[in-house]
Amino acid sequence: MERRVVPVERDCEARLVPTGDQISIPAGSFVTLTQTLGGTYTIVHHGNMARIAGSDGDALGFEPEVLEFPEEDSTPSVKHIWFALRSVFDPEIPVNIADLGLIYNVELKGTTAHIRMTLTAPGCGMGPVLVAEVEERVKQAPGINEVDIDLVFEPPWSRNMMTEEAQLELGLF
Repeated sequence: MERRVVPVERDCEARLVPTGDQISIPAGSFVTLTQTLGGTYTIVHHGNMARIAGSDGDALGFEPEVLEFPEEDSTPSVKHIWFALRSVFDPEIPVNIADLGLIYNVELKGTTAHIRMTLTAPGCGMGPVLVAEVEERVKQAPGINEVDIDLVFEPPWSRNMMTEEAQLELGLF
């Protein structure tokens, strides 16, 4: 996506990247849109990078993104959980969290998804934001009623955990 300046049509909340601090962006402001992936929006406002939740996308003129699962049926499946996880993107890196290697394990017990995940850095202020987005996205998977997330830092994340495709995307090969 090419960066572009867009008007903010109504007051909306955002989270500063990487601290996660909440800010309010007033209607009538102009922001630079830098990333629109996974139904969320990364913007620059007054020189600060921030993430706007998909539910506030209308403030930027966007319709909310709805996940459409392949082979739609109401039976919970690990395949659908991974599909949902691949729709969550790091706000600074245009790669989904699954391909970044942030998801260590996925288990399904009945209608509950159990996810063991990490962050690129232990002190990342966006951690709670990403965890909440994982929960929200995975709950959209057919038949999933509950999401249990275990945020861990062992083993520590490294770029070697990324898929080859993600490394190519980021020019690391």
